[in-house]
Amino acid sequence: MYAVYRQAHTPTAVEFSVYCNFISNKEKNLVVAGTSQLYVYRIIHDAESTSKAEKAPDAKSRKEKLEQVASFSLFGNVMSMASVQLVGANRDALLLSFKDAKLSVVEYDPGTHDLKTLSLHFFEEPELRDGFVQNVHIPIVRVDPENRCAVMLVYGTKLVVLPFRKDTLTDEQEGVVGEAPKSSFLPSYLIDVRELDEKLLNIIDMKFLHGYYEPTLLILYEPNQTWPGRVAVRQDTCSIVAISLNIMQKVHPVIWSLSNLPFDCTQVMAVPKPIGGVVVFAVNSLLYLNQSVPPYGVSLNSQTTGTTAFPLRLQDEVKITLDCSQSAFIGYDKMVISLKGGEIYVLTLITDGMRSVRAFHFDKAAASVLTTCMMTMEPGYLFLGSRLGNSLLLKYTEKLQETPPEEGQENQEKEKEKEKDKEKQEEPPSKKKRMDSSTNWTGIITCVTLNSFALSDEVDEIEVYGSEAQSGTQLATYSFEVCDSILNIGPCANASMGEPAFLSEEFQSNPEPDLEVVVCSGYGKNGALSVLQRSIRPQVVTTFELPGCHDMWTVISSEEKEKEEKEKGEEEGEKKTEPSIEDDKKKHGFLILSREDSTMILQTGQEINELDTSGFATQGPTVFAGNIGDNKYIIQVSPMGIRLLEGVTQLHFIPVDLGSPIVQCSVADPFVVIMTAEGVVTMFVLKTDSYMGKTHRLALQKPQIPTQSRVITLCAYRDVSGMFTTENKVSSCSVKEDTIARSQSETETVIQDLSHTVDDEEEMLYGDSGSAQARDDIYRSSSAQMPYGSEGSLGKADPTHWCMIVRESGVMEIYQLPDWRLVFLVKNFPVGQRVLVDSSSGQSATQGEGKKEEVTRQGEIPLVKEVSLVSLGYNHSRPYLLVHVEQELLIYEAFPYDQQQAQNNLKVRFKKMPHNINFREKKSKLKKDKKADGGAVEESPALKSRVARFRYFEDISGYSGVFICGPSPHWMLVTSRGAMRLHPMTIDGSIESFSPFHNINCPKGFLYFNKQGELRISVLPTYLSYDAPWPVRKIPLRCTVHYVSYHVESKVYAVCTSVKELCTRIPRMTGEEKEFEIIDKDERYINPQQEKFSIQLISPVSWEAIPNTRIDLEEWEHVTCMKTVALKSQETVSGLKGYIAAGTCLMQGEEVTCRGRILILDIIEVVPEPGQPLTKNKFKVLYEKEQKGPVTALCHCNGYLVSAIGQKIFLWSLKDNDLTGMAFIDTQLHIHQMFSIKNFILAADLMKSISLLRYQEESKTLSLVSRDAKPLEVYSIEFMVDNNQLGFLVSDRDQNLSVYMYLPEAKESFGGMRLLRRADFSAGAHINTFWRMPCRGALDNASKKALTWDNKHITWFATLDGGVGLLLPMQEKTYRRLLMLQNALTTMLPHHAGLNPKAFRMLHSDRRCLQNAVRNILDGELLNKYLYLSTMERSELAKKIGTTQDIILDDLLEIDRVTAHF
Repeated sequence: MYAVYRQAHTPTAVEFSVYCNFISNKEKNLVVAGTSQLYVYRIIHDAESTSKAEKAPDAKSRKEKLEQVASFSLFGNVMSMASVQLVGANRDALLLSFKDAKLSVVEYDPGTHDLKTLSLHFFEEPELRDGFVQNVHIPIVRVDPENRCAVMLVYGTKLVVLPFRKDTLTDEQEGVVGEAPKSSFLPSYLIDVRELDEKLLNIIDMKFLHGYYEPTLLILYEPNQTWPGRVAVRQDTCSIVAISLNIMQKVHPVIWSLSNLPFDCTQVMAVPKPIGGVVVFAVNSLLYLNQSVPPYGVSLNSQTTGTTAFPLRLQDEVKITLDCSQSAFIGYDKMVISLKGGEIYVLTLITDGMRSVRAFHFDKAAASVLTTCMMTMEPGYLFLGSRLGNSLLLKYTEKLQETPPEEGQENQEKEKEKEKDKEKQEEPPSKKKRMDSSTNWTGIITCVTLNSFALSDEVDEIEVYGSEAQSGTQLATYSFEVCDSILNIGPCANASMGEPAFLSEEFQSNPEPDLEVVVCSGYGKNGALSVLQRSIRPQVVTTFELPGCHDMWTVISSEEKEKEEKEKGEEEGEKKTEPSIEDDKKKHGFLILSREDSTMILQTGQEINELDTSGFATQGPTVFAGNIGDNKYIIQVSPMGIRLLEGVTQLHFIPVDLGSPIVQCSVADPFVVIMTAEGVVTMFVLKTDSYMGKTHRLALQKPQIPTQSRVITLCAYRDVSGMFTTENKVSSCSVKEDTIARSQSETETVIQDLSHTVDDEEEMLYGDSGSAQARDDIYRSSSAQMPYGSEGSLGKADPTHWCMIVRESGVMEIYQLPDWRLVFLVKNFPVGQRVLVDSSSGQSATQGEGKKEEVTRQGEIPLVKEVSLVSLGYNHSRPYLLVHVEQELLIYEAFPYDQQQAQNNLKVRFKKMPHNINFREKKSKLKKDKKADGGAVEESPALKSRVARFRYFEDISGYSGVFICGPSPHWMLVTSRGAMRLHPMTIDGSIESFSPFHNINCPKGFLYFNKQGELRISVLPTYLSYDAPWPVRKIPLRCTVHYVSYHVESKVYAVCTSVKELCTRIPRMTGEEKEFEIIDKDERYINPQQEKFSIQLISPVSWEAIPNTRIDLEEWEHVTCMKTVALKSQETVSGLKGYIAAGTCLMQGEEVTCRGRILILDIIEVVPEPGQPLTKNKFKVLYEKEQKGPVTALCHCNGYLVSAIGQKIFLWSLKDNDLTGMAFIDTQLHIHQMFSIKNFILAADLMKSISLLRYQEESKTLSLVSRDAKPLEVYSIEFMVDNNQLGFLVSDRDQNLSVYMYLPEAKESFGGMRLLRRADFSAGAHINTFWRMPCRGALDNASKKALTWDNKHITWFATLDGGVGLLLPMQEKTYRRLLMLQNALTTMLPHHAGLNPKAFRMLHSDRRCLQNAVRNILDGELLNKYLYLSTMERSELAKKIGTTQDIILDDLLEIDRVTAHF
């Protein structure tokens, strides 16, 4: 069985973070890593003026956001990450370690906007492994604080030391002239830690210490291991040792050691200078150790009594445990600690003198996300990365306690000024005091609740606590607030498909089912349901049949009567905010529809009317219509002329005769650039009339551009990002800073007060975009008060104007307007190079000769149909270039590059972005591409007005981006978060044209024409957040979600959740009787927690729990499985009916026999309670009886219920609300999952792999067909259906996917007794849930292609890292072809961090198994890189493997087509 693996949704969990100068030395970046992804962020400050805030009643301080600058995906999971400043480098390098013992040093490459590998280190020789077959050790990387060396611990016993060169410049210049530059790295060497001390085993943690002359590494280890049940006889087993690394001599003496530390030490934190030393975290205690100072330790709860002899003081006012805690220093004597429950404490080390700590002071400051990594960023900011919830950017402020809480608002003003006044010397007294308190570090901090921080009742993602502690020095308070969050949908423990509650009726008759995926996300108080929809389903307001229209535009009309309509809309309560002036300027007044031979003008007010008489041209088609002059005027371009209008009145008509009709027009306010069918380019400028300047007119400016090769398409671009410049950054640096400072003061009134919209924070935390209004506020305010409202920039740079033209010869040129100076030139533009590099210098001289060679090559080069250059993202600061080449779409992102010699070229390069958008149309349709309706014979294709595929929009429900029309319509969105998002909109087929539409009855909506000539007026559903890999809605449930299951008949979800409760009693067996013993302990004792389970119904209409449907389970009772099962029933026609079945087990310790229950619940319809329409569904318990053992798995088979109870599997029939046993069979250790197909049951064992059973109806027997004889720790199972072949898919503990098959004819299966492994693959993530569905398009007419996918099923899965992937069965022929391609790509492409995709995807087993990897599964992630190559590289690769690039592209895009679900 052959298959291909695809990652459909990138993992979202965050495990590591560093804060370093990643992009350049000018700014710091936050680099986060999770699984195989690396993301780079920068903090963007939305400055806001103090005057504005004082006017607002409850002003929030400014909100900082994280903007994604770059992202990279790796063929390997990051195990550890650190950053280092190498000598002479302009930026910091990253050290990434990978399994088992690899270390890559990478840095950002400014020339390609990509990662470049500096050095690779590999330590996987057998002699280093010490004969270990399995390696459970994580390769930890640590860097010396002074960047002298790095160490990596491999296999738990060897330290790799990687020294860095510390040369000065003079040494480098002494080298011979021809010598290559010296490497920044000296040769690495190994230290076997057992040579330092033979007991140095079981290393728990290691850190470099601060303030030592040589790099000094402190190691925390446990030579003799113990565990809590053995503490009575062996305790205080941990030790530390510090070794000083002399790198030159390669000697490493031990300079300090200490033993007999508490057995539960978990990590060490090196304390910065001037205090120095380390803080050792243990689960129940906290120690401070320093070389020449007696140790100081405190106990945090009463668990330390009797478990340690280490001298500990009692720490008052806290009762906590530090297991799973994360920490970071925010000052040299203050650290923030996040506990496993999400509570945030600030710990102050109180010192006397300098070197010895005499007390710890804990302060509970807030409660936040369950943290996996913590990083201090610039002063005042803290990043919490999480695998279990959304990662957060927190802002913390230290305040003096002298201001009463209601003055919190002025407080925040002071905070803001304080940030600005860091440099100033003279300061008001209040600030002086603050500065004193910060130098006087011994000040004990406390935390008060700030009422200026708006707390939300439903979802308090960060709670603030108050407490006071008086100290001799100075009273200070800390407060934390959330600034931003990064969405995470992991860990996905379980998933279910369901139908969306809202779907416009236009789409309800589609042949393909429309589904969404609901996954259980998070854990504990971060628990949530994430609803994922891969494609966008527009909410259709209304549809018009308008055949024959092949293009359309909406234009803004700034007439007075529009304002009255706007206010009418206000009264109807359509908008919640008071109308801002610029918003009604954005209303679209006219809709212009272009036909073959005429144009239709519609006025769009309260209703849509056709205008018969107006200044618009209606006699012929329209080439372009748009706004100009700050949206004051409308411009309409016909094939033979240009009209300038104000409202319906025509101001100016210019007949244009350039020898052929106008076919294209592009506007960059105030410039209008037009092109004729023969490639003549000319330009008009909007100028004020000379007299009084009341009206405007268009003035012709003929550009002087070379005409060797015909211009075939162009795009005018107005840049407000400041990135497009021809100045050298170095010289103009001081000017830049000056303008930035000025623009901040000009734009300080920008962000409106958002404190009343608490939803904004909920949205940030949970991706719950119910708060579209808050987003609108941000959006609107960012484009307010600007001189150029049309672009809505925050005035970072003065607008500049450019024009990009593409010639027939494949040359792309960028000219600076208005003087048409060539600043950028790329040859062979349509082939799609990875980076577009300027070669304009010295070009004009050689252009004559260049012409000849270009003509000869012209046959190979495809023609560019359309280009579009748009600026998106925060402040429009991210320019993107979209190119439509004949069969392909190219997307480039511009990035600044300033290392070139030429003084006057454009200081930019373009980096190609990977995507999967299919622009390949079927060959027969190529003629129809020009949108001719068959009637017109096309002599020359250029005569036909081209329809633009790229439609820029500025504000559709608060998002800006580009809509990509065509056979595979997509939304391309870039928000201020900086990541480019591509979302398909497949639901309405091919889309011919598109336009944004902002109208009273359709606020911030859009219009589009589908293939059938229907004009749909639609809006974007705002309950989804689109700034995510898939559009998502995250519903916080604030408890752990274990199972979700969709009940088809009643269209609701059953959800099983649990909350933690304190456990105060233990069951004891006295003879036959069970008694509960209450545990009475002192008040510092921390009780254990146990899960309390419940099952409830959730409606997809509002994603709220349906009232009164909750079933609480007993104390100690755990739900082990919950599914929708189809059981025999007389109620339905089919004879089967869906029920919710749950299996439970009662866990009461080792002494009490474990029992369980089976619950069968029917979802019935009742009369809803008044005012609560959702209450029409209720649970009806049909069966809940105790079984002989724990119920560990359930499924259905032929209408019977199958359950795994203890070591047996039983088959039951449900009659009269009772279960009657039909058959049973004995099995292995612990069956934890079962699935069935027809009368076959696949059962997964915890340790003993899988078994295949079958039920025979006539003899009522359940028998074992076959099983896998080798041990395997199974996580989850599902079937793989490939036409008439059935595979059994298994995910295991080692992050592998394996496919087993029942092949009785094969010799090695012993006549079918053994299942054979037929495919395997390393997924690189733990997979706990699968679901399966048929291929898309298999229902199509019986074309040859559809038959290929007939009866093949896609098996989807979700991972614990928040990723979604799929496996798709393949034909052998296609598999062999793509396998050759995969092997070629492995060696041809340079991979990030030097990783090998083949090794990463090889079956990975910690146990040595006597079987080779079978492979047979292709890596779709690697194959996708083929789409990213340029045309030459593609055809070269295709030639190598003996095929053509068309065949390969069709294969790859076909995979996308048949898996385009959700």
